[in-house]
Amino acid sequence: MMKLKGKIAIITGAGAGIGKATAIIFAKQGAKICCNSLSDSGLETSKIIKNMGGDAIFIQGDVSNEREAKSIVENTISTYGRIDILFNNAGIVLPGSVDTISTEDWDRTMAVNVRGIYLVSKYAIPYLKKTNGTIINNSSSVAFKGVANRAAYTASKGAVLALTRAMAADYIEDNIRVNAICPGTTNTPSLADRLSKYEDPEEARTQFIARQKMKRLGNPEEIAEGVLFLALNEFSTGISLSIDGGMTM
Repeated sequence: MMKLKGKIAIITGAGAGIGKATAIIFAKQGAKICCNSLSDSGLETSKIIKNMGGDAIFIQGDVSNEREAKSIVENTISTYGRIDILFNNAGIVLPGSVDTISTEDWDRTMAVNVRGIYLVSKYAIPYLKKTNGTIINNSSSVAFKGVANRAAYTASKGAVLALTRAMAADYIEDNIRVNAICPGTTNTPSLADRLSKYEDPEEARTQFIARQKMKRLGNPEEIAEGVLFLALNEFSTGISLSIDGGMTM
């Protein structure tokens, strides 16, 4: 049984990692997907979905840009006529402590990770009100547990978690559920890129693995299964679902 049959989902940051895995698992459950990404990587995700018999479109755009965020929503409506699920997944990780990160990197982190959720949600909510839809925001385990050299990222993901609860309260009377997924360190292309910048990438990888009590990285499909749960469970709103290998236990 396809649990999302007939549903329309927007997934930002769908070109790789958690976003790509979620787009594919949603499509397997019958949803039609708007795959968004900043680069053209989301196009490949949409092709994978089509090749497996699903329905998907690709909309390139920067979620932190208001015009482009609005275009993601409007193009989805133009194609499919409705929105049932919004997965605000797009995000960036820029290193640094408060005294070492540049102001530009701080502002860019907040723009993508927080402003991006605000903008896409702002334009999607009028349509989600019509479908009693749901929003899932990608926060992080670092919203609960600080890690070194990630000041802007940690602050942004804490903001995402707080924003999720505020949105859940604001839209509960509209029958829109809003929840957060909080992944631990996940084996994605983004992580591989970050590790490659260390003097000893293998040692850095070992240290990243050690943060999870289960002594391994998560995989994108495991996080995507959690996103699917939040999309389906109708008695959950304002919650944070941690899938983090025991990082925050």
